[in-house]
Amino acid sequence: MTTATATGRAAAEQLAAVLPTAVSLVVSTFDPAQGPDASATAVRAHFVGSTSADLWVIAHDAIAEALGSAGEDALAADALRPALEAAAATLGSGVLDTAEVVPIGDFLTDPDVEAFSLVGEDGAARAWFAIRVRVNAPQPAGAAHVPLDAAAERSRMRLLHDVELVLTAEIGHTRLPMRHVLDLVPGTVLELDRAAGSPADVMVNGRLVARGEVVVVDEDYGIRITEIVSTEGGQ
Repeated sequence: MTTATATGRAAAEQLAAVLPTAVSLVVSTFDPAQGPDASATAVRAHFVGSTSADLWVIAHDAIAEALGSAGEDALAADALRPALEAAAATLGSGVLDTAEVVPIGDFLTDPDVEAFSLVGEDGAARAWFAIRVRVNAPQPAGAAHVPLDAAAERSRMRLLHDVELVLTAEIGHTRLPMRHVLDLVPGTVLELDRAAGSPADVMVNGRLVARGEVVVVDEDYGIRITEIVSTEGGQ
């Protein structure tokens, strides 16, 4: 296990602040003697960006009260994703993939991993967070960036033309406490953060690429693109 870095601790602190626990947790040095059992499971997500990393959180017991009777693994992954997103935000721009439940195994003892205990007021560890930063290969010193000409760029991009991307349309967001989410029933109306008639966001892997208006095409919903969002303006 590596010595804790400022990046790792910042990620751990952001995660701890968002965890849906009944008590506040603070970040502490990881003590293997008080660590989770090797047979326990963790929620893991990979972050890909200028700085890439593997993010792990072991908090099933800590969030059990928040999940109530709905504490299945898939729901635990959903409940912990906002905390993982908060941790990933400290790494800069990038994309966090789908959170999944996996066995811990010997991950916490990996020499490339930074691990932290998340403790309550009594000093007992209630959850754990681990991060393994993957440094992207740097450009050789002194190497100049040679831009491709238009023909070469088109040729390179042609190799990706058959790659399928998942596009999603979002008409708005809202935030609810876990207890309210668990109380949802058919007929519940949720107020979103967008006025009626506002354009929907078109997202690719969580990145805003366009906006458009919702239309109906042969009894199916569709999006008529009204604006393309530049890379600099994307989220």
